[in-house]
Amino acid sequence: MNDTFAPATGIGSLPGHDAREAARTATGSFEDFPFLPELPARGPGADMIGRTAGMLVELYARVEPSGWRLGDRPGRDTKRARAWLGEDLDALEEFTQGYEGPLKVQAVGPWTLAAALELRGGEAVLSDPGACRDLAASLAEGLRLHLAELKRRVPGARPVLQLDEPSLTAVLRGQVRTASGYRTHRAVDRQAVEATLREVAGVHDGPVVVHSCAPDVPFALLRRAGVAGVSFDFSLLTERDDDTIGEAVEGGTRLFVGVVPGTDTALSDPAGSVRGVRTLWRRLGLRPELLAEAVTVTPACGLAGASPDYARRALAHCVRAARSLADNPE
Repeated sequence: MNDTFAPATGIGSLPGHDAREAARTATGSFEDFPFLPELPARGPGADMIGRTAGMLVELYARVEPSGWRLGDRPGRDTKRARAWLGEDLDALEEFTQGYEGPLKVQAVGPWTLAAALELRGGEAVLSDPGACRDLAASLAEGLRLHLAELKRRVPGARPVLQLDEPSLTAVLRGQVRTASGYRTHRAVDRQAVEATLREVAGVHDGPVVVHSCAPDVPFALLRRAGVAGVSFDFSLLTERDDDTIGEAVEGGTRLFVGVVPGTDTALSDPAGSVRGVRTLWRRLGLRPELLAEAVTVTPACGLAGASPDYARRALAHCVRAARSLADNPE
């Protein structure tokens, strides 16, 4: 098996407010591929946009009624985001003493961040190509510092960087609405999108995974951008994706298949959760033994909207489903 990754992990967000309990869950559920939990229920600054905005270098954001907006100096919202991230890292460090192996951290990618963050005038950063470039450069430097801090705290870890890009397809298709809501921002050139993703991913000397739980994930573009893995909601795949999925697997891209629902529901047996993955493999004519080398099982998306009990069961279910896939690939 490729030891860069492991058979199962989480996406990122968990329910609740307790950083230590979240770290205990994330490390205890995945002994060979833990992740740094995110707890958006704590409020602004713990949400995915605010958390990543707090990592930016020489750019600062504050909460406005319409969302996160860039400002001139770090205010209480930036300080709160950084304090919560520090608290989460403290908890992770406590529960990873002596750990050696892959360890995943998550941040919002440059294009979803550009679609969500507002310029001072209230329009999205996405509306200004120069501002997009500045934001990507700031994000890249912030991620470099974040990864260095992780390595300092958990010296045996091999960090895996996950960039969350749920708005990526909307950016490519010109579907992101303007502040007025009456228009949409023009589509961003695919080559520019690819180059920016490559630039941001390039700050990490280890593997980078891009996650999106939106439909129509651009697998081919992400592969060209040099990412090592793509994380997606498996239920949103269609047969139109077959060719790009097959090319990705044969090219060595790791598939993080989201097969476990992200909100409370009755869970099927572990083998049932990955039945669709086996079906896809047969349809693509891929060797069954490739499954364990190419697939990591995850929830379909973050678990922030789940109950704490369901979140724990869902993560444990991912481990059992991955074991089923490896033991019975046919």
